[in-house]
Amino acid sequence: MTSSQSIQFETADQGEETARADLYGLLATLFYAPPSASLLNTLSAAQTQGEGVLGQAWSGLVQTARVANAEQVREEYEQLFIGVGKPEVMLYGSYYISGFLMEKPLAALRTDLAQMGLERIESVVETEDHIASLCEVMRYLIASEDILQAHIASQKKFFGAHMQAWVLELCDAVTAHPSAVFYAATANLARAFFEVEMQAFDMT
Repeated sequence: MTSSQSIQFETADQGEETARADLYGLLATLFYAPPSASLLNTLSAAQTQGEGVLGQAWSGLVQTARVANAEQVREEYEQLFIGVGKPEVMLYGSYYISGFLMEKPLAALRTDLAQMGLERIESVVETEDHIASLCEVMRYLIASEDILQAHIASQKKFFGAHMQAWVLELCDAVTAHPSAVFYAATANLARAFFEVEMQAFDMT
């Protein structure tokens, strides 16, 4: 449902929906695996203009990428999200919703994904409630050419059912970790973006 390949950025005149899909795709990539040197270079070269909290968070990530080292970011990712035994920061929705992994929230998510004709590919070892997989589903719901799936009602329903209750808590857990540098900037961007999404969905 997601991959660690580099994100291809679109120009602003290609529309707000493309920009939303791209940002979900970028967050999926960054949370799924540590960024490659190529992706860090792409982020470093990105424009930093932007107003408001989201623009400031984007600029913060770009500026952090400009001084980041791919190997150091890989070590940071492994310390935060892999570790020895239990990860220091969990990336799975079931953990935040129920306190445990592989619980009812994951079963409900799998049911909804099956109804959309989506399933985890064999090469992806993380369960479907991993934040990267959920961001990838949102990217799909925005960018898909399937008119039965790609509309605001489907996006609002999926986000509300499987992300809204816990994603800000995840972002706070990342930014509060003393070893988070690149991923603190990533989580700041994610929080700002998710808050904008929540506000937009509330108005629909």
